[in-house]
Amino acid sequence: MLLGALPALIVGAVWIGLLVALLSDLDALAAWLTGFADRWAPAARTAVRVAAGLALVVLALVVAALSFTAVVLTVGDPFYERISRRVEERLGDAPVDRDEPLLRGLLRAARDGVALLVASVVVGLLSFLLGLIPLVGPLVGGAFGAVVGGWFLAVELTGTPFDARGLRLRDRRRALRGVRARTLGFGIATWLLFLVPFGAVVAMPAAVAGATLLTRGALEPDRDPA
Repeated sequence: MLLGALPALIVGAVWIGLLVALLSDLDALAAWLTGFADRWAPAARTAVRVAAGLALVVLALVVAALSFTAVVLTVGDPFYERISRRVEERLGDAPVDRDEPLLRGLLRAARDGVALLVASVVVGLLSFLLGLIPLVGPLVGGAFGAVVGGWFLAVELTGTPFDARGLRLRDRRRALRGVRARTLGFGIATWLLFLVPFGAVVAMPAAVAGATLLTRGALEPDRDPA
C-alpha cells in the first residue's frame, strides 16, 4: 500500500506546482478573459472578473483531478495491479490472468485514457461556463464538477479490475450504470478527497482497492462485495 502512494506523490507534486503557477497568474488571466468589461463600472467589472477567476479555479480542479488520476494509474500501473489483485484474491473468485500481448494492452489503455481525458476536458469546460453564472456560478459549477467528475473518476479507477476480466471501456460504463448510486457515492467521495492537498497521495491505494470492490459489485449485483 505504501508503494502505491509513491506514483501519486510524484505526479501530485507536479500537478500542485502547475496549480500554484495558475493561481499566481489568476488575476491576469481573469482580466484577459474579461477584457470586454474594461470600460464597465468598477463594481461590475470587479464582479465579472471575480466570477471568471472562480470559474477558472473550478475548471483547473476538474481537469487536474481527472488527468491526475489517468497519469497516476499509467505511471503506477504495476503497483495498482498488485493492489487490485490482492483484493480479488482475498475475496475469492479472482479473474484468471490474461495472456494479452503487451502492445495490444498498451494501445487499448492509451485509447481508453485519451477518451477519458477528452471527457474530463469537456466536463471542465462545462463547469467553467456554469461558474460564470452570477452569484451562484461557482457553487453550481463546483457541484456539477463533483458529480460528473466523480462519475468519470470512478470509471477511471475501475479500469484495472475491468481490464483484468477482458472488459472494455464501453462494458465498464454499462456495468457501472447498473449500480449508478453506488458508483456516484464512491466517485464523489474520492473526488472530494482528491481535492484536499496531498489527499490523493494518501487515498490512491485505498481508492484502487475500493474500485475493485465496486467492480465486483457492478458485475455481480447480488453478491456482497465485502
